[in-house]
Amino acid sequence: MKKKLHPYSISRPVDRRSFLKGGLLAGGAAVGAGLLATGPLALAQSKGQSSASLNAGDVAILRFLAAAELIESDLWTQYAELGGIGNNPPIEVDPNQLLNPYQVALSNLDSDGPQYISSNTLDEVSHATFLNAYLESRGAEPVNFDEFVTLPGSTAQGSTGSSRLTNLMNLNVDTSWYVRYRSATNPDLGATFSQAITLTGVTAIPRSDADYEGKSNPNFPGNDHIQAIANVAGFHFGYIEQGGSSLYAAMSQKVTDPEVLAITLGIGGDEIAHFLEWVDFAGNGVQAPVAPFADPISGLKFPNFFSPLNPLIQPSLIFPVPVEFKPNLPPVSIIRPLTDRFGGAVATIRSFTADGLFIGQSQQFLNELQAMAVAADSAVRSAP
Repeated sequence: MKKKLHPYSISRPVDRRSFLKGGLLAGGAAVGAGLLATGPLALAQSKGQSSASLNAGDVAILRFLAAAELIESDLWTQYAELGGIGNNPPIEVDPNQLLNPYQVALSNLDSDGPQYISSNTLDEVSHATFLNAYLESRGAEPVNFDEFVTLPGSTAQGSTGSSRLTNLMNLNVDTSWYVRYRSATNPDLGATFSQAITLTGVTAIPRSDADYEGKSNPNFPGNDHIQAIANVAGFHFGYIEQGGSSLYAAMSQKVTDPEVLAITLGIGGDEIAHFLEWVDFAGNGVQAPVAPFADPISGLKFPNFFSPLNPLIQPSLIFPVPVEFKPNLPPVSIIRPLTDRFGGAVATIRSFTADGLFIGQSQQFLNELQAMAVAADSAVRSAP
């Protein structure tokens, strides 16, 4: 069933998520920034919880996961400031307008898109805060990237103007994940995948108020330029969360401590929940009524993936297609990749770097991140 498009001037109905607006999400991404600023919270010791030190492998895994979650928290906070519900005041275009043009464009892909962005942000911030607190509770060193929060961010209305850890304004988005999850071939067994759509040197957020300008599109609210930016964001959301799904699955295979395994499985499951939403979200940008269209400013084109229909990029296929796991066994629907080579810590950093997330970052940051990734991939499950 097609998604209902958001009108440009909108009164949002109260839905099952609206209670967040008045509480946690009031003030928008400031919630995420506040949680990060307070540092690790004191973790309550539940009855029977062991206070024994973790082995080196589990510490390495948790520290890398905390690092990855800090990176995700930073990038999602940028998305929430500009595109999340209850955040960004409207641009001065129409006094009756309740959403800014970027939020409207995101809402064209899913009417609940801004809410999902804010909720995803809170999840990632909770992951980072919890993992650091848990490390401290088990006598291990938490991860702190404060000294590397130096990159300039967007100047568009809604942005806090804060310095950032990650870059979202010059990305090379890997969209092969969109094809991979519709293919019956397995990357862990050597399969490779084409790009669903080429997104090179693109921005996923409005860089300044100038990006809110553009020719109105008669087919849906907003304009082609800001819609193209929102469509890029949709594919980037899926790219980030599918990476987290594979990372937690790969790391869980190495964990020794049962409680640590419960954590990696629990957070990893949340990453999968995020991923499935963004699979559907991205697909709505490459089908009618949004697509086909072209951004007259950047030249970026978004075709209708239903015309002609290609099962490898079919938007209505949102669940993982069954894939070969092992020769002589029937195909099975699973998260993939699952191995270190393609889904582990080093592979994650390699992918993030190619994505452009770290453009402008210091070599010291990259070195520290790589060292944590190597240590996490080197962990081995110990015998009980």
